[in-house]
Amino acid sequence: MQEFSTLDGALLVDKPSGPTSHDVVDAIRRKFGIKKVGHCGTLDPNATGLLIIVLGRGTKLSEKLMSDDKVYEGTMKFGEATDSYDADGEITASLPVMPMTLDELNEASASFIGDQMQIPPMVSAIKKNGVPLYKLARKGIEVEREPRLVHIYNFRFTAYTEPVGTFKLACTKGTYVRSVAHDLGNKLGCGAHLATLRRAVSGKFDVADAMPLDPLLKLTTSELEKRVMPFLKLVAMS
Repeated sequence: MQEFSTLDGALLVDKPSGPTSHDVVDAIRRKFGIKKVGHCGTLDPNATGLLIIVLGRGTKLSEKLMSDDKVYEGTMKFGEATDSYDADGEITASLPVMPMTLDELNEASASFIGDQMQIPPMVSAIKKNGVPLYKLARKGIEVEREPRLVHIYNFRFTAYTEPVGTFKLACTKGTYVRSVAHDLGNKLGCGAHLATLRRAVSGKFDVADAMPLDPLLKLTTSELEKRVMPFLKLVAMS
């Protein structure tokens, strides 16, 4: 039987706001001297929460782990649309927000539940003729994007104080929550963007079991080994 090292498996990291998902991969690779390190599902730089990091032979399972459903929590700001659909972008429209109750907001969000043909934002890593869209967006170039079929299982606001709503959303992989915010703003006629985002769940993994990046990078290799979910356990869970 093939032997696995104590560093073949997965780490659950609670990503802070700021670094890219690739930055997290690089930091772990450099700190612990592990040749093969990957992640299972990109989080935008300002997004926080669960990032599944795969190590060694664990990278063979990245596609499977990436395909799992996700749960997000965050806030949306109404009355302002941006070119990136989130708070990082330039404001493209500023409109008055009509008075809304939490129930009325949830009535609008309920229409997004189910299958959706979603148009990805220009500021995204999706490639057009081999070039990431965000690179074209930086040059002021906008191209037609193919709509993608996604499924939203649940989308509900838990609080609303004009102009910011707090929400929870469960969806299939590849769903852009930024696009959901943008589309909801269009539906309401006032525009909106994603203000904050945190990934709470990916498949069977919960951010409650993840370790924040800074303390993780202070671990010794033997301490890190105790945090690694072994390859065979991952296989059994998938």
